[in-house]
Amino acid sequence: MRRSKIIRDHRSVLNTDAFDKRRFKEIFEMTDGLQKVREEGELPTMESLLGDIWASLYKMKPRLLKESTDRTLKPNRTIMKRIMVDDHFEEYRRFTRLNDVASAVCAVKFGEMINNWLEEQKELDEELQKQIETVQTLRDQLPTEQTEEAENGVVQKLEEAMIDLDEKLQLTLETNSERFSQMMDEAIEETIQVKESLLSLMGGLSAGKGDADLKRIPLRDQLTVAEKVALDPKMQEIAEWAGRFKQVAREKQNSNYTESIERRGVTLGNEMERLLPMELSLYTHHVMKNDFLRRFAEGETMQYEQKKREQLGKGPIIFCLDQSGSMKLLDNQSKGFILALLSIAKKQRRDLCVLLFSTSIQCYTYEKGKITGTELIRLARTYLGGGTDFTLPLEGAMKVISQSSFKQADVIFVTDGEDEISDSFLNEFNEKKKEKEFRVLSLVIGTNTNTVEPFSDRILHVTDFNEEGSFTAFEI
Repeated sequence: MRRSKIIRDHRSVLNTDAFDKRRFKEIFEMTDGLQKVREEGELPTMESLLGDIWASLYKMKPRLLKESTDRTLKPNRTIMKRIMVDDHFEEYRRFTRLNDVASAVCAVKFGEMINNWLEEQKELDEELQKQIETVQTLRDQLPTEQTEEAENGVVQKLEEAMIDLDEKLQLTLETNSERFSQMMDEAIEETIQVKESLLSLMGGLSAGKGDADLKRIPLRDQLTVAEKVALDPKMQEIAEWAGRFKQVAREKQNSNYTESIERRGVTLGNEMERLLPMELSLYTHHVMKNDFLRRFAEGETMQYEQKKREQLGKGPIIFCLDQSGSMKLLDNQSKGFILALLSIAKKQRRDLCVLLFSTSIQCYTYEKGKITGTELIRLARTYLGGGTDFTLPLEGAMKVISQSSFKQADVIFVTDGEDEISDSFLNEFNEKKKEKEFRVLSLVIGTNTNTVEPFSDRILHVTDFNEEGSFTAFEI
């Protein structure tokens, strides 16, 4: 139910201190979900209750205070007591303790749960409905400035109504505690899912370091994305794909690193750990020892060559994604794929440019692979639709490379369609490839490669993003 009058309320029935209240105030102002729950609250003290729910989830040792002299908080105390004595409450706190985002998301879910539970109970109990409506009406009648007349009038009536409501709530919780516990379980399950999705969307490539990665992201960005994930099934599916693709990308990058230190030949040098066994044997020979020492000092001893990969970070990663109508079913997959590429770019400190194209084009550039919460949501929601024009993204790629301070780049071109490209443009594009020393990997969803062959260095046929051929993109 929407209340006609909202009054900021920082009171508490827990052992909250100035830091707790200040922190919740900051989070409340950043979180649309908390504000919405407050505005739709069945209880007139909902903001105060939300603050206590957050504190009970966030603090190391939350506890209820002794009975407060503020009688209008009695219903809050009854609800908080019911939450905190629940058998699973400490288990919930494993996911929320000292975690701003998880505590905020869970506070939203618990607030929604309490509002929904009260709605259900009101339908079953006419007396409870009348009592809630009475306290809401009295709260809306409160004057902005407290006067003695008000103290003796509306405020006193509100206190008496809240005491009556509290007695009714206690009875209702005793007779219908099973439903309350069930809704609490559902709320924490949704919170855990949101937290895992947030890690998949905004975490990096490092295994087991998701929480550490998130701590480097501004809290406002985390809360913005977490709220969208909680409400939007599309964001949840993108998060699932992003988690899957980041795991694959991590394996591909680790494999590349292992291959980079394999012995691939013989060269000259003086690195002890890479010396050939033959050279080491000369060191033990009484005649050849001096010759070995001379050559070792001059860097002329034979050692294994470990051909390392070319230095990373030489240029931008440019991802050209076909968003014609026929690619609609792969949209969520493609967004998860882009987020995995962003994690690689961030780790290698490379710019990543996403060129979404159909018969129009949109260009998003993420410097050093960094993406804000607002940018992530915008990317997830963008879909162009329409036909296919290959010239637009190829022109865009040349422009990005021309503006870059680096000559080399990795261009990944994804399409399921075909198009006609003029010979003059193809000549211009291929000349630019030679000049700027960039390469084009094309992922063709289907079998027709006639159009992409003239500008591609490598072509892979795939059915979607979730197969081995597509994962080649993670080896850049």
